[in-house]
Amino acid sequence: MAYRYGEYHDGPDPLAPPYDVRAALDEMGDAILSGSTPVHALRDLLKRGLPGANDRRGLDDMLREVRRRRRELRDSGRLDGTLEHARALLDKAIGQERAELFPDPSDDARLRESELDGLPDDTASAIQELSSYEWRSAAARQTFEELRDLLRREVLDTQFRGMRDALADPDPAAMERVRQMMAGLNDMLDKDARGEHTQADFDAFMEEYGDLFPERPRDLEELVDILARRAAATQRMLASMTPGQREELNNLINQTLDQAGLSDQMRRLGESLYARRPDLAWDTPERLGGEEPLAMGDAVTALEELADLTRLESALRQDYPGARLDDIDEAAVRRALGRSAVDDLEALRRIERELEEQGYLLRRRGKLELTPKAVRRLGETALRRVFSSLDAGRRGDHDLHDAGSAGELTGSSRPWRFGDEQPIDVVRTLVNGVRNGGLRRAEGSPGSAVRLSVDDFEVAETERRSAAAVCLLVDLSYSMALRGTWAAAKQTALALQALVASKFPQDAVQIIGFSNYARVLQPDELAGLDWDMVQGTNLHHALLIAGRHLDRHPDFEPVVLVVTDGEPTAHLMRNGQSAFEWPPSAETLELTLAEVDKMTRRRATLNVFMLAADERLKEFVEEVARRNGGRVFSPDAERLGEYVVSDFLRLRRAR
Repeated sequence: MAYRYGEYHDGPDPLAPPYDVRAALDEMGDAILSGSTPVHALRDLLKRGLPGANDRRGLDDMLREVRRRRRELRDSGRLDGTLEHARALLDKAIGQERAELFPDPSDDARLRESELDGLPDDTASAIQELSSYEWRSAAARQTFEELRDLLRREVLDTQFRGMRDALADPDPAAMERVRQMMAGLNDMLDKDARGEHTQADFDAFMEEYGDLFPERPRDLEELVDILARRAAATQRMLASMTPGQREELNNLINQTLDQAGLSDQMRRLGESLYARRPDLAWDTPERLGGEEPLAMGDAVTALEELADLTRLESALRQDYPGARLDDIDEAAVRRALGRSAVDDLEALRRIERELEEQGYLLRRRGKLELTPKAVRRLGETALRRVFSSLDAGRRGDHDLHDAGSAGELTGSSRPWRFGDEQPIDVVRTLVNGVRNGGLRRAEGSPGSAVRLSVDDFEVAETERRSAAAVCLLVDLSYSMALRGTWAAAKQTALALQALVASKFPQDAVQIIGFSNYARVLQPDELAGLDWDMVQGTNLHHALLIAGRHLDRHPDFEPVVLVVTDGEPTAHLMRNGQSAFEWPPSAETLELTLAEVDKMTRRRATLNVFMLAADERLKEFVEEVARRNGGRVFSPDAERLGEYVVSDFLRLRRAR
């Protein structure tokens, strides 16, 4: 059996390393830690583009290019260029004919001159009457044929891009081929409407008439899209003209199609295209400026591109509910911005796709959410920010120098027991294996091997650390957002969660948010958390929940930290309802301070981080400190995380 190896062509490289989206998540994290939601953070990242990603453009860069191109097209010229050119050729032909007739004194010459004098002002009607006129002047006859060729090419170019070049040679056979093409196209569309069309039919059609379609569509659906967009642009061109121009050009188009024997086929095609793509802006006027007159085909091309750019601009803005990069038409990007923009869009799509596939983002009921994996990384980022502002000497552990299951190695070891989590002492384990007769000669090798049994394993002992029950109470009230302190509070909660999870895994941490009511916040909802637009700062309810957490861990050291910007203005009534009153009622203050006293009896030091300088708040927290013995901090919002983490570490070292 022979084997051949070559490049893998059946899909993505199965051996390629996973796409690194951690930088993208960190970029999102900056926005999320500053108070943004995951969906807005992702949208902003995709708009900016990922820094350092080989100079790939973001959506905003593409949007600027689209808007620049729209301005260029709007200033490209006037829509009545073909009308102006047709009038000029008509006047030239009539002038050449008059010059030929003037020297002739015959009655026939005078009769012809009167016939020319009686031509209608409307260009289309004048051309219609001159269609049967027998020209005396050969030059005039040639100019008039040039006019008819111009109209035929321009009219067909408005429907089929590139047809103008195909009909440059006024060969009757070429025109007959166009008639056959349109008949075949309409028959193919009719078959498709009946469900009888096949790809083989399309391939045969393109084999015969493919040179008339420079876009080289791959199937009927793509061809319909090309033709429908151009037909809609033609209707927009007519809608954008003055009523007089529109009527005159419409007459020229209809007259030209009649003379070419294409009226019926063009009508059938137009009806089919409109039925398939009614979503296109068929009759929406568009204003073009500029001094340069545009030929009819060029004007339609400009309007077609403008419509493309308008739809593309809407998709690139991504400012509608449920917006995704998949909504952006790749073909429209290629037409408007070129192949490199398609590569840039694919790079952005890959970021969005990989964030979901690698487990950082989750779409649930159309809403974008961060997964626990992403929250852990954001917590680590928040913690790094906090520690970057702390002096090295202020960091520390909270160690008790007994043998245990966490902390630094003590240098001693003991036999392994089921359930131990300490690191294996490899050297002592191997020595035990040799001593217990586990040394064997390895088969087929000059060396020896050690066979280990369960009794041979030893683990390295570490310093034991005390366990703490940690409660962080975070104010979620509307005033936190008004004062600009909410983002700092959320970042602090994430940092503390990450610190406890990574450095003190034996601790039991609970983060409690409170506004009119209090609730326990799960780690995976912290990053996407937002403030509550309600009235009430129910610290009473938050302390009740924190007390239950401490009571579930009676052997743990209690740590309670409160972050707030206002005095208590709500309490929980016996029926479970929240009672709000401002200024705070005596009952609210009494019930809240009663919970503070319970914390004191639990030996829990309650430290308050005050984010406002309100006199009522100062009086309240001073009373809390007097009853509990805890401390009061008044940090800037930017340094809140530093204060909370430092105080937590101080408390743990002190314990």
